[in-house]
Amino acid sequence: MAQKAIREYDGKSILAKHWGKYFPNFSYAYETVMVQNGAQLIEAAKEKTWLKEKTLVAKPDMLFGKRGKNDLVLFKDSKPGDVSLEKAASWIDEKSSTKQSVYFEFDGDTPTGDVQTDMLTHFIVEPFTPHTQDEEYYISATCVGDDDMLYMSAEGGMEVEEGWDEKVTEVAFTITDTEEEIAKKIRANIPADVADKDKEAFAEFAIGFFKAYRELNFAYLEINPFVLQGDKIELLDMVAKLDDTAGFMMKEEWGDVDYPTSFGMEEKSPEVLAIEDADSKSGASLKLTILKPEARIWTMVAGGGASVVYADTIANLAGIDDLANYGEYSGGPTTGETKFYADTLIDLMTRIPDSEGKDKILIIGGAIANFTDVAKTFKGIIQSFEQYADKMKEHNTKIYVRRGGPNYEKGLKDIKEAADRLGLYIEVYGPETHVTDIVRMALEK
Repeated sequence: MAQKAIREYDGKSILAKHWGKYFPNFSYAYETVMVQNGAQLIEAAKEKTWLKEKTLVAKPDMLFGKRGKNDLVLFKDSKPGDVSLEKAASWIDEKSSTKQSVYFEFDGDTPTGDVQTDMLTHFIVEPFTPHTQDEEYYISATCVGDDDMLYMSAEGGMEVEEGWDEKVTEVAFTITDTEEEIAKKIRANIPADVADKDKEAFAEFAIGFFKAYRELNFAYLEINPFVLQGDKIELLDMVAKLDDTAGFMMKEEWGDVDYPTSFGMEEKSPEVLAIEDADSKSGASLKLTILKPEARIWTMVAGGGASVVYADTIANLAGIDDLANYGEYSGGPTTGETKFYADTLIDLMTRIPDSEGKDKILIIGGAIANFTDVAKTFKGIIQSFEQYADKMKEHNTKIYVRRGGPNYEKGLKDIKEAADRLGLYIEVYGPETHVTDIVRMALEK
């Protein structure tokens, strides 16, 4: 399962969109906005009048946790006095005006471990929910091995991770469990310290939560805490990741979801974003990470496992500084999808000459495919060769191919003939050659 983290705002928006299906007996106000500065918040209040009428909570929405311990949550109990629209707007402008340091680990309230420093660019703003600590609960779900796991606790909030084994109940579900079996397991494992008045409501919410996690293709979904007040639910804090291999069939269910770069990480290039967009619209898997655009060894590898093997082999034999990219194309991409992926890769490869004048190396590798038509995908690569042949020759590009699977003989024959016709250096090998031998061959030459 491929996981992509999404903003808290988007996670709540997805659940809110399908709330009636999964939680028909609970109400959820879904009063939430995402803004980048105070002016946007003031503007949003013209339509969302609750921003002017209610006490607010504001916090960054930047894919990092422990915001409270990093003093990056503005709310009534932490800052004396109600948090008004104007106060929230001012606080957002203050926090977004300079770089902020964020710790990811704490020993109690003392920060430990690494610290990341970056600008805060996105904030989520919601009404403050008056409640007692006894009304705070924890719930999450994710995949562990072949099972889906549900985690439940009567204690929500920042300290739930401390004493996890004692506080949290874990329930495993197989892919074959029926809805009735799932509901029975959940009801039988409600944490004993959930208040008696809340036990039935907690169970009903947990059943709907787990069903939503599965059917909406979340890879990870955590609400910590949620507030349970009779038939009213408030989602105070959420962490969510989507199974992006399901993106092509979940467009309507998810809506327009953003996949942001994590806090402290470099912004993604337009080429990487373009591949991510193509991946989200395809049943195939298209992944690209640029490590060092000026490096001389580029890979176009079929299969996620194979991509790891090739990257490790290149790092071992040549050194990590020579590896330009990491990624994969797999899952039976169309000729057009493969051409787009190859175009993107080769365009990047031929932008910057090697600083020492060495040849560029393009490794087109992969294990033995199960169902991907090798000749069909190679047709897309050949079309890309035809478009970029002159640039590839300018960079003295050497191409090494190793592939197996359905129709691989025709694929290897076609790509060899095309490269020869275009005047490109190429060596091709089938499954009789060890999967990474072409890395050794390329570096020896």
